Amino acid sequence: MRVALLTREYPPEIYGGAGVHVAELSRVLATRVDLDVHCFGAPRRDVEPGAQAYEPWEALAGADGERAALRVLSVDLAMASAVAGVDVVHSHTWYANLGGHLAHLAWGIPHVVTTHSLEPLRPWKAEQLGGGYAVSSFAERVSLEGASAVIAVSDAMRADVLACYPAIPPGRVRVVHNGIDPQRWAPTAERAFLLRRGIDPARPIVAFVGRVTRQKGIRHLLAAARALDPRAQLVCCAGAADTPALAAEVDEAAAALRDRPGGFWWIPEMLSHEELVELLSAATVFACPSIYEPFGLVNLEAMACETAVVATAVGGIPEVVTDGVTGTLVPVALTPDGSEAAEPEALAAALAEALNALVAEPDRAHRMGLAGRARVLEHFSWEAIADRTVALYEAIVRGSTHSGHGGPRASTPSS
Repeated sequence: MRVALLTREYPPEIYGGAGVHVAELSRVLATRVDLDVHCFGAPRRDVEPGAQAYEPWEALAGADGERAALRVLSVDLAMASAVAGVDVVHSHTWYANLGGHLAHLAWGIPHVVTTHSLEPLRPWKAEQLGGGYAVSSFAERVSLEGASAVIAVSDAMRADVLACYPAIPPGRVRVVHNGIDPQRWAPTAERAFLLRRGIDPARPIVAFVGRVTRQKGIRHLLAAARALDPRAQLVCCAGAADTPALAAEVDEAAAALRDRPGGFWWIPEMLSHEELVELLSAATVFACPSIYEPFGLVNLEAMACETAVVATAVGGIPEVVTDGVTGTLVPVALTPDGSEAAEPEALAAALAEALNALVAEPDRAHRMGLAGRARVLEHFSWEAIADRTVALYEAIVRGSTHSGHGGPRASTPSS
């Protein structure tokens, strides 16, 4: 079977959980199907021989969000043109979804979509993209509604897909959880990176890794830090902010923590995989204060490194973190549109309480970390995920042979 996988992110250009998912899934899929990868960016066949990369049309140059979204669609057109003749096209995120949809329409190829997030549940993107948010929302909607099958990375995501897009028959939406490579994400005793940064491995560490976006809730963790146990070192690995306004807001909150008693480290640059594993392995507890998280791959990464997790109980996180066993889930009330915490002060206080409880009981935190890695090994291997994905491809190809476009019409969702 020949499969074309369409994605924005692909090694070495990876910046988020969707990119990690694609990189790991494609590695295993290539052992099971004839796989072509089509991605955004500069040519990279010299470093990734199986990948065909595309750059947007120069005629659409511009720094505004509207033209940025239109540039994405120009790549989608090139991808759709390139995949003629494959058996299945599989797209990831709105950036590539329309490419898969157009291939489905033009060539009659069954189209599978994996949903890592949903545009209607990320309204804050309007301040980042302007009219580009309407473009991204359109691309996602028509692609999901026209797909042969939609893969949701969690049960919570499946419910969100059906709520946001009621035109999609429920039988087309399947659950295949995200995964992780437990060999790459495994505890290490190395501490050189921490020592270079002036972080004391012998003292408690609270770690955060994530983008500076409202989705990730970093401002709530920074607010919680004011009540954090003074023995704890707070280490935040955070990338560039979505907007200048958010950057200013977060920078101000971070500046107020520079002199906190336990120490505060704000690391804006991208860390190497080895450095991330070292930080997660050394941390007493990993903090995930997200407002919206369809799955929360970063929690799996921490758990694989035998680190306890304190996370908000949103989206797919409760399917990953077992409350009281592998970490602590913090309830959060959201605004009606789901874009923010309805009671930010209460959320900050609850995060601080949960983090302080594990800092004060390092033995309990360690037991949770051990339980977390055991859960990763039992439930979240990429081999099992690839097998489920290929089985879905085969079912869709069989269905399209009998019914034309659209694939199978009814089935029981499975994980």
